Amino acid sequence: MKTLYLECAMGAAGDMLMAALLELVPDPAAFLQRMNALGIPGVHLEAEKAAKCGITGTHVRVTVHGEEEHSEDVHHHEDGGAHHHEHANGHNHAHTFTHVHDAHGHSHHAHASVSEIEAVIASLPVSEKVRADARAVYALIAEAESRVHGRPVSDIHFHEVGTMDAVADVVGVCLLMEQIGADEVLASPVHVGCGQVRCMHGILPVPAPATSQILRGVPIYGGRIEGELCTPTGAALLRHFVSRFGDRPVMRTEAVGCGMGQKDFEQANCLRAFLGETESRREEITRLECNLDDMTGEDVGFAMEQLFREGARDVYTQAVGMKKSRPGLLLCVICLPEDADRLAAVIMKHTTTLGIRRQDLSRYVLERSTRTVETAYGPVRVKTASGMGVRRQKAEYEDLSALAQANGVSLEQIREEIAFHDR
Repeated sequence: MKTLYLECAMGAAGDMLMAALLELVPDPAAFLQRMNALGIPGVHLEAEKAAKCGITGTHVRVTVHGEEEHSEDVHHHEDGGAHHHEHANGHNHAHTFTHVHDAHGHSHHAHASVSEIEAVIASLPVSEKVRADARAVYALIAEAESRVHGRPVSDIHFHEVGTMDAVADVVGVCLLMEQIGADEVLASPVHVGCGQVRCMHGILPVPAPATSQILRGVPIYGGRIEGELCTPTGAALLRHFVSRFGDRPVMRTEAVGCGMGQKDFEQANCLRAFLGETESRREEITRLECNLDDMTGEDVGFAMEQLFREGARDVYTQAVGMKKSRPGLLLCVICLPEDADRLAAVIMKHTTTLGIRRQDLSRYVLERSTRTVETAYGPVRVKTASGMGVRRQKAEYEDLSALAQANGVSLEQIREEIAFHDR
């Protein structure tokens, strides 16, 4: 299985992640040329070699209207409002915004609403998958900001992550993920730093509240390095793309990418990406089964419905011949081992069996995900499965059926619309 493993020993930021992935593709210059041709307002990307603690890697420099932000350019207004910002070279922006910096030396403006970000993403000449990934990343950030500030998502104006340089980071990572085409993306526990960070609202603890919301359920740790090592953008990219967090798996490594942050610490300020082959993913499952010869078809169907409702992965029947030449059914339930006892009780409750056989097994599985494609007839959920050298997708039948009936078209016409948006 083609596996990408992200080592976040110094946290994660959008440009660090993009730089690490850039070292994994065969033609970095072509990627940068493509990014600069996308038309993200005012944005230009360059890649340059950088070294931290004797380790050489890549730093991606993002400029907006020819300017790259620097930590010495921080200005703070007590009213927390928007204000003009003057760079060290004396250039004044015509727009107003608030400015903040993290421990990596990244800085971000605050002046973009959710709808403005979505409009920029929708205008880009990229695949629907890249657009959907980018929208999903920003949806994670917007939801986190909404929870932190207690305001509807529609009222959120991004602070640390709302400007075009952050859009470039997000879209760049999404494009590289598509180009690399890993079957599975894994990551280490995330080092978030410690101490405090200064933003437009004042002094906040590390990890910042929005980052904490995004990383709920993700293994994180603080350590001794003071500063914001994991930004909201980096957190959202990890949350969207990474399927599991933990130790680096046994893998035949084919390439290693090293994305550098701007600041220097006693520990190398970098994010490493390992691309290689791992054993195809397997999961532990349990099969429960019993023979039935004295239940009606309706009663068996009801029992199957209850088993699905209680969390069975699959339930099916097979025709079998039983003792005394009676025809019967073999009822089989596939479930996770931790659910087996509970589902065995459901079988006992809703069938006439007096005993249940149990087998603990493992099975190969493909990585599965669901995305929404906006068609001319309405939104359709599309399931994607990938791994072991294959990739397939299928539109959700219920969505196809509902839209076909509502619009008076065939299922195939809607499928053709989905294929058009994926081109």
